[in-house]
Amino acid sequence: MHAPLVPTARLPIGSDADLARVRRRVRQAAAGLGFRLVQQTKLVTAVSELARNTLVHGGGGHVEMTLLGDGARRGLRLSFVDAGPGIRDVDLAMTDGHTSADGLGPGLSGARRLVQEFALDSTPGRGTTVTITDWVSGLPSPRAGAP
Repeated sequence: MHAPLVPTARLPIGSDADLARVRRRVRQAAAGLGFRLVQQTKLVTAVSELARNTLVHGGGGHVEMTLLGDGARRGLRLSFVDAGPGIRDVDLAMTDGHTSADGLGPGLSGARRLVQEFALDSTPGRGTTVTITDWVSGLPSPRAGAP
């Protein structure tokens, strides 16, 4: 069971300043949970893409940030929610290399590859919710043949 460690925080996404605040808060939460720097960077890269999509394509919205505990594991679940036009062709949007006309980020498929769990729910005319979850990874495995 993925039990919340603390109540879910709801952060607005309505401006570029909000994007910076969301990235900073996620990095702080990830560091506090014990995410290593590389994992923090991957998570914040995914967050940056999803938060910008919420603002640009969804017309703004919010992110719900939940710190998770599952036994000894610790993780972070983030749900990006907007009430915008939705995604007409989810399969196309999830295609590697697909981007909107003004997109410069890794896209939805890139964000999906950067985290451990990814779910997208979108209904045309009703908005989009993208939920990602990442768990603190253990220490890297030693290289083969290393002492």
